[in-house]
Amino acid sequence: MLHGILHYAHYLLESTIEKNETVIDATCGNGQDTLFLSNVVGKNGRVLAFDIQEQAIQTTRQLMQENQKQNVSIIHDSHEHLEKYLPTKEMLVGGAVFNLGYLPRSDKTIITNANSTIMAINKILHFLKPNGLIVIVVYYGHEGGHEEKEAVLKHVMQLSQRSYHVLQYRFINQRNNPPFIIAIEKKGNGFTKRKLSF
Repeated sequence: MLHGILHYAHYLLESTIEKNETVIDATCGNGQDTLFLSNVVGKNGRVLAFDIQEQAIQTTRQLMQENQKQNVSIIHDSHEHLEKYLPTKEMLVGGAVFNLGYLPRSDKTIITNANSTIMAINKILHFLKPNGLIVIVVYYGHEGGHEEKEAVLKHVMQLSQRSYHVLQYRFINQRNNPPFIIAIEKKGNGFTKRKLSF
């Protein structure tokens, strides 16, 4: 049985994230991925949830309060600045999720963009644990969406196959620009952490 896009994104993350890890929701939106990650890492884990829109911040904060979640830091900032919010520069991140596009039922002119998305991907890859995953759900049926999709695909296709596995998961017989998944796995064997400056 094939997984739907969102179900498969969660399946991939749950298969690699462990209890007590720190993970990243790069686009918290309506808070559903944040809540999912909070459950996966457990009460002693940590979720860093980013968004640039006040509406997303408030919606996510309310959802966390309703579910009595104490292990989430909701951050009103772009994911491209994520390294500022990590406890230390030496820590490893257990996994990350992105939902590209715009916040449902909000201003459709406020969208993710290729430059900040790619910068955030690169930074998370630096901090990502060996065998950890970044899962990117790509929505692109909006103005500016195709440009971001193409730029992100071009970037991840150029990642070294010695260091990363990159997967694309999509349904090819659906109409109206159906979303798809990009999953990036950081290989564990022989990968050494390198020092970067941001």
